[in-house]
Amino acid sequence: TDAEVSTRKKTFAEVQTERLDQAERTVLIKCPSKLNEKKLLQYLASHGNVKSNFFFENRGISALIEFSEKSSIASLQDAVGIPSASEHHVVPFKSRLFTFTLKNPVSQHVEETPLHLSPQSHIPVKDLIEKLCLADSISSQMYILLNEYQLTEENIRLRFLACSLVQDFARAYFPDSTVKPFGSSVNTFGKLGSDVDMFLDFRDTGKHATKMKKGPFEMEYQMKRLPSERLATQRILSVIGDCLDNFGPGCGNVQKILNARCPLVKFSHQPTGFQCDLSVSNSIAIRSSELLYIYGCLDSRVRALVFTIRCWARVHGLTNSAPGTWITNFSLTMMVMFFLQRRSPPIIPTLDQLKELAGERDKHIIGGYDCSFVSDLRKIKPTKNTETLDVLLGEFFEYFGNFDFRKNSINLRKGKEVNKPESSPLYIWNPFEQDLNISKNVNQPQLEKFIAMARESAWILQKEDKTPQMINKEPWGLAALLIPFGKNNSSKMKNRMKGIGSETIRSLLDSLKLNNASSQQKAVGK
Repeated sequence: TDAEVSTRKKTFAEVQTERLDQAERTVLIKCPSKLNEKKLLQYLASHGNVKSNFFFENRGISALIEFSEKSSIASLQDAVGIPSASEHHVVPFKSRLFTFTLKNPVSQHVEETPLHLSPQSHIPVKDLIEKLCLADSISSQMYILLNEYQLTEENIRLRFLACSLVQDFARAYFPDSTVKPFGSSVNTFGKLGSDVDMFLDFRDTGKHATKMKKGPFEMEYQMKRLPSERLATQRILSVIGDCLDNFGPGCGNVQKILNARCPLVKFSHQPTGFQCDLSVSNSIAIRSSELLYIYGCLDSRVRALVFTIRCWARVHGLTNSAPGTWITNFSLTMMVMFFLQRRSPPIIPTLDQLKELAGERDKHIIGGYDCSFVSDLRKIKPTKNTETLDVLLGEFFEYFGNFDFRKNSINLRKGKEVNKPESSPLYIWNPFEQDLNISKNVNQPQLEKFIAMARESAWILQKEDKTPQMINKEPWGLAALLIPFGKNNSSKMKNRMKGIGSETIRSLLDSLKLNNASSQQKAVGK
């Protein structure tokens, strides 16, 4: 759509600012079961112009309402009452979450125009496979998968609203603070149903610096001093976690994980239906989000390939939502980016090339690391590569099925295979913190399982006739890759695992058998 294209060309910062502003003009309403949409919107219009709205299912029907003016929310809040406390006492925190019930419920037989509900989750893998079998090429299969899994406009708005509601609490203590999403909610690679990572930001956006130069005095606030930034972060998160827990409407299961490398508060936000992770601003994480945003916007094949590979990895138990020795989605995404940099001609530029295009405003040095890269998409030349996704999918499996992981590491700055600086089985350079390996957690058996699955997948795609196998209703193309490779294939697998350490073959085949049953479960439950 045109709207899609025009939002695509905005810089990351512009999109963020626009969405944060939109979220501040938004309220969420739990609606009565017999809802007349026209009546609701008519009533809301008495408080100000409703710019946009949508309905979704979440233990009943909810409506997200965006007003044109922030003042409309105050007007609506003036008209809303406090719940009558009969058996429960309430915490009188007034938020932008409301429940509407009808004063005079309508009788049963009123003509109902069915509401259009925006889906907030993706279809199960087995339903996806059926859809894929109807496509006419692997390319279109991959775009179908992308369309089923990617975040919708409505879901993105809900994510920003969840941040905005947390921000209301933070601002009670820190009036200048903002709460912003980062990671998959904003980097164009988010999947429906994924958690919302959000962080609390205290940085005054440069407004102060200019004012401070005036006048004869150096002036500063008296503030509590603590021995470390980490301690300050832990204390702030601890208090905001308590606020959400004690006062936050619809906030449950609040867990404070303050001793992690990056301290955070986990909670579930029932009104929007999201699992949320709140931490304190991490500039490098934001740069990573923006870098992926740029890659995702440059070429439509990038996102289609990433979503496909991640779905494939999930089905085969190569990735897992629990932390462990599995490859993470972030590592997989970086492997796809690296593969696309290695094509001839390259489909996306290296990070060093993006850094060379950086202007003055794009310069970012964070903790001694140079995190500069161009933010204006128009400065990046489009690729001359015309390979189809059919080709790229097979080539991806071929490339990593035969990659020399023992010797080489994956470096997105240079877009080159470089010697491993240390002996981790899988070494992917952190694009910004150059001395870190983002896949340090991955062990040898997991890497070998990945290699075996990649080889098996390359082989399945190669042996397929060029004509789709619709005659005998066999799943073909991408659909054939999203069905766990069963026990009957384990002998074939052995052949394709020549040259893979025999000590892990046994554990691998066992885990395949185990995964066969559980991974379909997981893929559907995810």
